[in-house]
Amino acid sequence: MAQRTLRSVLVTGAGGFMGSHFTERLLDLGVEVTASVRRTSDQLPRPHARNLSGRGEPRPRYLAVDLAGASSVEVLSAQEAGIWVHLAADAYVPASFVQPGSVVHNNVMSTVHVLDAARRRGPELLIVASSSEVYGHHDEPITETSPFRPTTPYAASKVATEQLALSYHRTFGLPVVVARPFNCYGPRHLYDVIPLFIGRALRGRPLVINGDGSQTRDFTYASDTVEALVELCRSGTAGQVFNIGSGVDTSVLEVAGLVQRISGSSSEIRHGPTRPGEVRRMCSDSTALTEATGWRAVVPIEEGVRRTVEHARAAGR
Repeated sequence: MAQRTLRSVLVTGAGGFMGSHFTERLLDLGVEVTASVRRTSDQLPRPHARNLSGRGEPRPRYLAVDLAGASSVEVLSAQEAGIWVHLAADAYVPASFVQPGSVVHNNVMSTVHVLDAARRRGPELLIVASSSEVYGHHDEPITETSPFRPTTPYAASKVATEQLALSYHRTFGLPVVVARPFNCYGPRHLYDVIPLFIGRALRGRPLVINGDGSQTRDFTYASDTVEALVELCRSGTAGQVFNIGSGVDTSVLEVAGLVQRISGSSSEIRHGPTRPGEVRRMCSDSTALTEATGWRAVVPIEEGVRRTVEHARAAGR
């Protein structure tokens, strides 16, 4: 198929970690961006929209909206962007054990409202971000046809959201692409294992590993994930699902050692209880994305950790 021209894009979750990196990249490409960010009780964008506040022109047009609220359908359906990318989610996995109802409600209903609004408005393409968490443990590299084995309420909510999106494609012809990113990390990420290790290392505190640290993840640097999303905006085929991962898995114990060495920290490594629902191995096979778009991850884990440490140190974290 011919590549789409990126003129205008609506990004939900634009104030978050991945959303802010993606928004910045689109702006750098000359794309007009509508940045959907969460409201607070005083109806202003949440503080984490500061992820975008430091950049100069061009800037996005902000849209403060509670996507989990039914009124968001009217707000979103009034937007004129040609391509929509739905990145908004409650994505902190441990929170889904503490407040499973809230996480599932927010993730599912936000997606329902985005889908309903897109059905009304008719964008050229809607990309819905799922998660590698839907897969759970697999001994071999994971393809898009690998079975779902969600182990957390968060993972189950992402199974629901992507299946909702695909149902709208099958039933209503909505041009949906589902992206399943694997363990994205980089500057401005405030939780998950790499930023937590870096924050503790820079303060000289112990790096606490859940379990023995042999569990592996496919850590994929932010700029690589962003480029994959850009390529899907240009070339993604409606109704398709794509993994976004480096194809290399690294153990949590290895990551702790990398952070320790790169930061020059004297922090010791300690082991705590195994986390409930812990997945032992997760490694992507992103061949489908490479064949469809030519994309490949280019930032190795050591370089990505180095960049993230440097950013955290400069930010005083």
